[in-house]
Amino acid sequence: MNKVMLIGNVGKDPDVRYYDSDQAVAQVRLATTEKGYSLPNGTQVPDRTDWHNLVFYRRLAKIVESYVRKGDKLYIEGRLKYRVYDDAKGQRQYTTEIIVDSMEMLTPKAQRPNAEAAPQGTAFE
Repeated sequence: MNKVMLIGNVGKDPDVRYYDSDQAVAQVRLATTEKGYSLPNGTQVPDRTDWHNLVFYRRLAKIVESYVRKGDKLYIEGRLKYRVYDDAKGQRQYTTEIIVDSMEMLTPKAQRPNAEAAPQGTAFE
């Protein structure tokens, strides 16, 4: 089974591109943070933030384009995908992406710039 579930904050506005007959693909960077803590001896362990590359296709990509903005909190479910490509300098690059199958918007409606946008808790598949 290849399944990923994340709750995190969007790092910047989505990058949306269109291809073949009005089909869309959106890319989003999502930050997840593990809270820091104190060890019994008093040592402080700081917060740890990981960044994830999310990819949305078709209808979900269009929803992301309309409603998701930098700073929004999202819950996503998807699957891992590993890609290998050659960059502009001809060097081989490796990347890990999460292909999103469903998304739930967790940012409260009152905190969204456009209050009529998708309400809190709206799930999309």
